[in-house]
Amino acid sequence: MTAPFPQRPAESVERALCVLAHPDDVDFGSAGTVATWTAAGTEVTYCIVTDGDAGGFDETPREQMGPLRQAEQRAAAAEVGVTDVRFLGYPDGRLELTLDLRRDISRVIRQVRPQRVLTSSPERWWDRIGASHPDHMTVGESTLRAVYPDARNPFAFPELLADEGLEAWTVSEVWLGASPRADHAVDVTDMVERKLAALRRHVTQVNHMEDLDGFVTAWMRQNGRQHGLAADRLAEVFQVVHTG
Repeated sequence: MTAPFPQRPAESVERALCVLAHPDDVDFGSAGTVATWTAAGTEVTYCIVTDGDAGGFDETPREQMGPLRQAEQRAAAAEVGVTDVRFLGYPDGRLELTLDLRRDISRVIRQVRPQRVLTSSPERWWDRIGASHPDHMTVGESTLRAVYPDARNPFAFPELLADEGLEAWTVSEVWLGASPRADHAVDVTDMVERKLAALRRHVTQVNHMEDLDGFVTAWMRQNGRQHGLAADRLAEVFQVVHTG
């Protein structure tokens, strides 16, 4: 039997939700794509699972790092047209696949009611081990479980409906970043300055990098070449999963 052609993502959606582990994850991998969505009128919400309190490269006291990184993420989000930024407050570097995390992500899905969810791939990428941070994979797997079956099932986490009035919601498609099976490229050449502006807002994470712009654009140029774009174009790439 011949395998079916891969489905294309929707041309546009009303609402999208980005669920990532740490402040800056969405900006390194997806800020250009998010900028294309907001420019087209899509309402985008960020759900960041940790405050990133285990990050940073200087002597900032640990109790200050979480609030600093929250502020950086809100400022970065504004650069690409996102004003709704939510933090779940889980401990950075210690995420586990739990029912509590699935419930908390399901809650946000039911609140936002997105047609599209962007998250990190739960699959380890052996050729790019740095992309497979345990927190990233845990959030990707937890989000996929929240998308299917939890958020769409009115009998899953019944307290969300009984106590909070949150009706079940079905997400149509999930975009997985840092996936070894990426099958969709977004040309973000025209949004690169907005992406770089967002990244520069993460001072605690990028201030030590001598050539942030060069590093990021070289990586996106390689993405573009690998996915058939012209040599001077920049791309962010994803594996798109249709949930049926």
